[in-house]
Amino acid sequence: MSAPLAVDAAPTAAPPVVRPGRSWALAGVVGGLVGLALFQVNPVLTDVDDALLADNARFVPAIAGREAYVWVFQAMTVLAAGCLAVFAAGLRRRLAAREPAGGLLPDVAAGGLLLVATMLLVGGGVATELYWDLRHVAQTDPDTVAALATGYGTFAWVWAGAALSAGALAVAGLRRRSVSRWLAVFSLVMALLIVVVQAVPLQYLALLPAALWATVAGLTLAVERRPLGN
Repeated sequence: MSAPLAVDAAPTAAPPVVRPGRSWALAGVVGGLVGLALFQVNPVLTDVDDALLADNARFVPAIAGREAYVWVFQAMTVLAAGCLAVFAAGLRRRLAAREPAGGLLPDVAAGGLLLVATMLLVGGGVATELYWDLRHVAQTDPDTVAALATGYGTFAWVWAGAALSAGALAVAGLRRRSVSRWLAVFSLVMALLIVVVQAVPLQYLALLPAALWATVAGLTLAVERRPLGN
């Protein structure tokens, strides 16, 4: 008795190739632009006569009534943190698709941006407490409010982690062309600028090159149409 003929299984269709969108890169643009805007909003609160800075009892009443700026600042830090976290995830996926499996660069790039997002949330948290204290200046300790104002003008400006992200993108672009060469060079310059301001007591200035890098890198990655694997 002859064996039954095997019936060939119908060929399975190859799964469609999913092309990553560009929303993650645009999130980097928004996060960077909001960071640049922090330069305008943050200093307004403590823009008073320098002679008041040595006397908290006089300094705090001078900034009373400006809590609206603190509220706006808090909202901006949360927005920037969320956008940079999304940008970090997208950047990690972008590099992981073009870098050797198991390489550190994708994780380093994402980790640097997550550090920045964390500091932004910390700065926003300080702003929350400062807002209510300024709303009730008569019931608060001037020394406490002045200390919160110092944190308000410090934490959210610490964008040093972006040096890791920009540096990782520079290495990936210059070594394996994972991104365009000009973006790699720009990232290298921004990473070096951030490192320089960390070497001197001017680390607040890290916000400027870091936010500029996030804006330019996000915009460039959003418009680049490079095939996967290239």
